[in-house]
Amino acid sequence: MGNQVERLTHLSYAEVPTADPAGSDREEPGPRIGVSYIFSVDEDELEEPVPSEAGTGESEEGSYDARNEVECSVYYRDQCIYEKRGSFGKSEGGGGDLSTQPPETLLNKCKPGDLVEFVAKNQCPHWAVYVGDFQVVHLHKAEIKNDFLTDASQGRRGRLVNHLYKFKARPPESVVQCALQQVGLKGVQLIWRSSECFAAWCRCGRREFKAGGELRIGKQPYRLKIHLSDRASHTLEFQSLEDLIMERRRNDQLGKVALMQELTTHLETEEQHRTELDAQ
Repeated sequence: MGNQVERLTHLSYAEVPTADPAGSDREEPGPRIGVSYIFSVDEDELEEPVPSEAGTGESEEGSYDARNEVECSVYYRDQCIYEKRGSFGKSEGGGGDLSTQPPETLLNKCKPGDLVEFVAKNQCPHWAVYVGDFQVVHLHKAEIKNDFLTDASQGRRGRLVNHLYKFKARPPESVVQCALQQVGLKGVQLIWRSSECFAAWCRCGRREFKAGGELRIGKQPYRLKIHLSDRASHTLEFQSLEDLIMERRRNDQLGKVALMQELTTHLETEEQHRTELDAQ
């Protein structure tokens, strides 16, 4: 499998299928490679956390395994604008610590203006802006809410993620003010497709994080490089940062093991198709 995965090095955004906006492909069998092109807010803002596996007696906090994290880098043309590296990334000096903590412990590290990420098994990461007094502002269930951090975590482990995006950040007080000004927005008023886009926009103020913030004119300046090992990687190209974030979050929800299986199955299917064409 290792040799097969290494051959999956570069795919264009135009080459891969997209998800049906209504989510009708959710029940279809087989792998799906490509972009989660959904014209609504992200699934983790709409659904309750997935319950722990029946019969295991294991909580979401206990079932989360950092070794199954998908590590990746994002580039705009030749500039790295996002990097999440852990196990083999540390040796290259990139990405920072991916370790997580219970929300009660995380509170001791938070400062106003910090971005917090909550993670759990088989879920998209949930992002929030810490605004002080043990509270965060976040996009949840199609509404911008102001909640206590422990309530927003819903039992998930968390970490600070200020370092992931490389864009210049606003001053902390501006980040807090920006987040608080959005509280109460809901439904059609929302201009972000995920909690991550909202939190990153509060911190960096860039239109790329808004829904429809960039024109799709055929060019694909964004690259998502998925690090499968210290030597193997897989790359996809995108027209907008918004689309790339949705696909990256889908990968996060899958986890590294399932993602590698999906990529390998895709490679085998492509190889079989080429073989059949050559035989004709």
